[in-house]
Amino acid sequence: MSSDEQHKVLVCQGTGCVSGGSEKIYSLLQEQAGRSDGGEIHIKRTGCHGFCQQGPLIVLEPEGTLYTRVKTDDVPEILQSLLPGGKLLDRLFYRDPLTQKAIPKYHEIPFYSQQERVILRYCGSIDPEDIDEYLAVGGYEALRKAILEMSPEEVISEVKRSGLRGLGGAGFPTGIKWEACRKAPGDERYVICNADEGDPGAFQDRSVLEGNPHSVLEGMIIAAYAINAKKCIIYVRAEYPLAVNRLKIAIEQARRNGFLGRNILESNFTVNIDIFQGAGAFVCGESTALVRSIEGKRGRPKPMPRPRTSEIGLWNNPTLLNNVKTFANIPLIISQGSEQFACKGTEKSKGTAVFSLTGKVANCGLIEVPMGITLRKIIYDIGGGILKGKAFKAVQTGGPSGGCLPESMLDMAVDFDSLKQAGSIMGSGGMVVMDEDTCMVDVARYFLDFTRRESCGQCLPCRLGTKQMFDILDDITKGKGKPEDIELLTELSEAIKKSSICGLGQTVPNPVLTTLRYFKDEYEAHIKEKKCPAGVCMTQKEST
Repeated sequence: MSSDEQHKVLVCQGTGCVSGGSEKIYSLLQEQAGRSDGGEIHIKRTGCHGFCQQGPLIVLEPEGTLYTRVKTDDVPEILQSLLPGGKLLDRLFYRDPLTQKAIPKYHEIPFYSQQERVILRYCGSIDPEDIDEYLAVGGYEALRKAILEMSPEEVISEVKRSGLRGLGGAGFPTGIKWEACRKAPGDERYVICNADEGDPGAFQDRSVLEGNPHSVLEGMIIAAYAINAKKCIIYVRAEYPLAVNRLKIAIEQARRNGFLGRNILESNFTVNIDIFQGAGAFVCGESTALVRSIEGKRGRPKPMPRPRTSEIGLWNNPTLLNNVKTFANIPLIISQGSEQFACKGTEKSKGTAVFSLTGKVANCGLIEVPMGITLRKIIYDIGGGILKGKAFKAVQTGGPSGGCLPESMLDMAVDFDSLKQAGSIMGSGGMVVMDEDTCMVDVARYFLDFTRRESCGQCLPCRLGTKQMFDILDDITKGKGKPEDIELLTELSEAIKKSSICGLGQTVPNPVLTTLRYFKDEYEAHIKEKKCPAGVCMTQKEST
């Protein structure tokens, strides 16, 4: 590289890398780069690159070199390598988990090359605290187009044609929800972004807010214009301090640049965005519980039957509530058109999905893939297969209310309808991979332990039913199970699904029902033989 060409050192400043010391690395790079001779070196923070397991991460541009597991002691050598005649640091390259072959370019690493990043497209390349960088990649052009060239009805029509479905879990058609909210009677309307993200192991929404908060703000402002709302609220859990801080910075920058406040872009449209920090209750991810929480009430879902939040929501006014990732898709749909968005995915599940890929898989992290991709491609091509050469056993999708799917379903398409048919859900995007050493009864017990603790306690089926199911599962793992327990678990599951008052309660039994459906032999071994096939539970430990 010539000495007058600018080097860019992109330092991941997502929560995962920050916890590994990337803030200190970033500071040292800035400090020491000023003393370097040779070509100009630009040190820049970015949001999450996605490959959290390999962090702290640094990308060198324009070469596209990825450095993994960087330490503060590596800083002088990294800067030295950028000088004329400098050599790249082989020891910091990613290595294939099977062959141990070093792969220096990030776009050649299967974890990245097999993805299709749309929502995450700028999370690892722009500074989330600098609006100018978002503007440089076309940021707020969709808002300009919507307000100055389109009517609210035309915006809604474009979103409907895109086929975008809500990415918070339920998968309700986004455009239809927007249309219903605009038509609902009411003097005021609100837009709420659900960034509560209470699933264990899920960090997609947090990463988007940390890495590209302006994309979410732009989507919300367009939504407010479409439904004629004057106020937007981002409901984000207080345990996300970095996301909250970057949202505050982004909101202030958007206001200073004329994208928020009165007469946006010199039009007659006015809207503001506030942040509401939730206390971390899992149930507040449910729309009516979230609305009650903002109103200062206890976060409990409204009993059924009830009108949709889009008709009667915050302060009894029409309220449009969508997920972080849903809003982040909106600028792309408006700027590039619905047809381009709809060409990705399946017939009924358009676009891409973002997953937190975790568990017993070689490559853990944040991934984005087109709807319809197979589980096998995610786990083996992107994830790099199972750790230590172990056998794959199951994958759980959709968080604690999702289902556990066996090896026979590895070639199943990942989309809203396929997962539902298999007994699981898309959910917020959690994906936990399990190997041969995993006990599926213990897994079901683990998730029931979480959901019983997080139940709001309002309705009897969820409050007592989840406790009863947990107690039965706990007994089974301790060698105290009875033959009738399997039938009782099934009956309790069906009763809870049918009679719980909210969607969270209705999906709580999924881990139990799917493990009974696909791994019934493990339940029978625990009960009849007092043995845990995986050697995990007390039944096995006591016998050895």
